[in-house]
Amino acid sequence: MELKEVITNTFKELILPELGRIKEENKEIKNYLSFINKRLDDVNRRLDDVNIHLADQSRRIDGTNKRIDETNKRIDAIHADLLKRIDEVNHRLNRLYEVIVRRDEHTQLEQRVLRLEQEVEEIKRKITA
Repeated sequence: MELKEVITNTFKELILPELGRIKEENKEIKNYLSFINKRLDDVNRRLDDVNIHLADQSRRIDGTNKRIDETNKRIDAIHADLLKRIDEVNHRLNRLYEVIVRRDEHTQLEQRVLRLEQEVEEIKRKITA
């Protein structure tokens, strides 16, 4: 055998089977990469769906916050109105108290005047008798 044939046969025996295994592994790697790419595409689609959902939730939250702000403004207005009304009622109660105290003083003075009139009448009777 010639050296060339020996080298060719050696290549065929040693390298070609190894090349076959390498090709088979390369094919498996390509299949695995294809599977991973498909999974990545699925994950990306899912992330896109989640992002759309989050954007929708954010819009809804913004709308809710606006309604809450409007409600707070109405509550503040009602609160201010109630404080004003309470102040007015307190003022009216103070005036009523003043009137009641004066009326009570008036009644006391009236009773005192009546007593004094009775005493004067009694003194007049004693003087004339």
